[in-house]
Amino acid sequence: MARARIALFVLEALPNARAVRRFVADYAREIAFVGLSNAERPATGGLVGQVRRHLVRSGPDFLPYLAVNFGLPDLLRPLAPVTQALCRTGDVTEATPLARLCARHGIPTLRVDDVNGPEVAAALRTHAPDLIVTYHFDQILGAETIAAARLGGINAHPGLLPRHRGPVPTIHALAEGGDAFGMTLHRLVPRIDAGAILAQERYALAPNVTATQASVQLHQRGVLMLQNLLDRIGRDGAVPEGEVAPPLPYCPFPDRAMLKGMRRRGLKLVDSGDVMDALTLNATV
Repeated sequence: MARARIALFVLEALPNARAVRRFVADYAREIAFVGLSNAERPATGGLVGQVRRHLVRSGPDFLPYLAVNFGLPDLLRPLAPVTQALCRTGDVTEATPLARLCARHGIPTLRVDDVNGPEVAAALRTHAPDLIVTYHFDQILGAETIAAARLGGINAHPGLLPRHRGPVPTIHALAEGGDAFGMTLHRLVPRIDAGAILAQERYALAPNVTATQASVQLHQRGVLMLQNLLDRIGRDGAVPEGEVAPPLPYCPFPDRAMLKGMRRRGLKLVDSGDVMDALTLNATV
């Protein structure tokens, strides 16, 4: 069984970091290169511009979620050699930032400001991957970029598509309640989270789970789903057609009213355990 060569695109953050680091180590021979999204890229207004937009739309209650999931991991990543040395985890895959882990395995990396720009196009031509995989990636690939890989692309989405299309599906699932949590693998298309569904599993998470914990757990489970799908692609030599479902309405970042309603019901985006998880992301498993 010949495994497909992969171009992997990620935004390394708390939800996906440990899962995607394990995946990179396990599939190092098959990964042609890794594209690391620049979350503070100029096209998004940089850090200040993004924070300003979130404050306008979501209010200050959303800032702890952003800080724990993205801010703290970004801030502490350069200190990883120190924290790993203190915890004696320098050779532990899940505690090693992705860029350093890729260097350890000889995998080229690319800082991505524009996934549809000339630098990414050149990398795709040079490394000629069979398949593009996006795993917690915050940029939308255009049709030409997707077509640059022989087999097209796959995205991992921590939600039950076609429900909860958008950047924070676990927040919407938490607000909805019941059996709303799940993981979906789908074909990449230029429209957000709208490609044919290739694999999907529903999960029952703890009643007191935070949106952050849900996202971490779902990304970890999603790697197992992705491995199974890649095995199937290796056997068949093609990506399955999948099941096309009419897209439901897009679920954006939460607004103030949504967060107020969740707070009134005792639903949390983050808790102290999530803060500790972010602080130790580059130190422990």
